[in-house]
Amino acid sequence: MGKITGKKAAVIVLALCIVAAAGIGAYLWLNRFDASAYVQAVLDVSYKNETEEYMEITGASEEEADAVFENNLDATMGEFESSAMPEDLQPQYRELFGEIARSVNYTVGEAQKEEDGSFAVPLKVKPVSLFVDTYETFTRRAEEYAQQITDSVMQGGAMPGDEEMQTEVYRIYYEVLKEGMDNGPLYGAAQDITLHVRRNDDGDYEIDGEDMKQLDALLIEDGEEMQ
Repeated sequence: MGKITGKKAAVIVLALCIVAAAGIGAYLWLNRFDASAYVQAVLDVSYKNETEEYMEITGASEEEADAVFENNLDATMGEFESSAMPEDLQPQYRELFGEIARSVNYTVGEAQKEEDGSFAVPLKVKPVSLFVDTYETFTRRAEEYAQQITDSVMQGGAMPGDEEMQTEVYRIYYEVLKEGMDNGPLYGAAQDITLHVRRNDDGDYEIDGEDMKQLDALLIEDGEEMQ
């Protein structure tokens, strides 16, 4: 039936989030630049679709700010264009991925200015454990579905095609994840990470890309591979 990795379903929605929102643009407060506020604004617009502070700090228009979150979801769904995800489930998955992104938990601390003029901004992250928490439930329901097929075939029923089975697996996985979100996402133990904000070649402030990769890895606990 192909594989669905536990992290694939939601972490893709996080992987490109900062790329679209990293630069501060032409708008700077010169000596009044607040690195902590900037990091908070970038993370909030990227993950939670909260645009007000991002617009104020970067000078982005409302349309540009709104587009950050939506473009990230577009990128997420684009990862599934060549997969077996049925088209009729894609809107539901898109909404779910947005809900998962909004649930990530981070607390931005006070920035410290470095000798080279960059800023070190501490974060405390509580990773979303949705995929780990729901792994056993998904496995059990997938096995129940497989047993139903076996029983049906043993009684003379037709064997479903691969596409039909894959569609059902995606449906089951969606239902399990949605139930988990509806019950309230759980979180793992808090972890610390530092994001560095520095000027790029254009003179604009941005969050270090490698730091963002580490943050992405912390925000969602990885699940096991799901058959």
